[in-house]
Amino acid sequence: MTMELVNSKVLKVGVQHGQTVTARKGSMLYYKGDVTFTPHSMGGGGGMPGFSGVAGMAGRMMQGEHVALMVAQGAGEVFYGLEGLYVEIIPLDGSSMLTVEADRLLAYEGHVQTSIVPLTSQGGIRGAVRGAMTGQGMFTTQVSGQGTVAVLSHGGCFPLQVGGYGGEVVVDPQAYVGHLGNITVDLSASVGFRDVVGRGSGEATQLKMSGQGTVWVQASEKKF
Repeated sequence: MTMELVNSKVLKVGVQHGQTVTARKGSMLYYKGDVTFTPHSMGGGGGMPGFSGVAGMAGRMMQGEHVALMVAQGAGEVFYGLEGLYVEIIPLDGSSMLTVEADRLLAYEGHVQTSIVPLTSQGGIRGAVRGAMTGQGMFTTQVSGQGTVAVLSHGGCFPLQVGGYGGEVVVDPQAYVGHLGNITVDLSASVGFRDVVGRGSGEATQLKMSGQGTVWVQASEKKF
């Protein structure tokens, strides 16, 4: 199976017998060959204290993490795109986990698993506070395994190395797309009088990325 860009906003995936591609429902533009489509549900992940299975699913849907998906299988080529958004292809070799919001996932193929996890699993209360203050919500999506993932962004996105010579990277929450590797995300808030009265820099809240890995940043601060 091959995944490649037709242009910056259209993804082409070659589908072969015995293999599948999973994509966001409503993103299929057209296809060629003998291809069939069936609904698919994104799996849940790490538990959140106090949540039953039903309540957990309701919470994920409220937070926008339960995105309807479709599985394509057969033999042919499928072309995907969504609302004119830019597409970025991220390969996974199985050594690191990709963290990304579910609504940014366009498609994935190969031996890839997705898991919806609470932000409390990524820093406890600090993770929950981060989600509340940045508008990210209480859940996020982790993608692991070997394969290829296509993600969406406003204005295109680009990778930045965290750690090594690059050191720490500080990202605007609205420009953050996702990260891969052993990265710790901390919220940095600096709100002064000028911010309260509307005369501040507009950059009072930032995400500090430390550790070792890659973070993708979009060329826009527009939220999905």
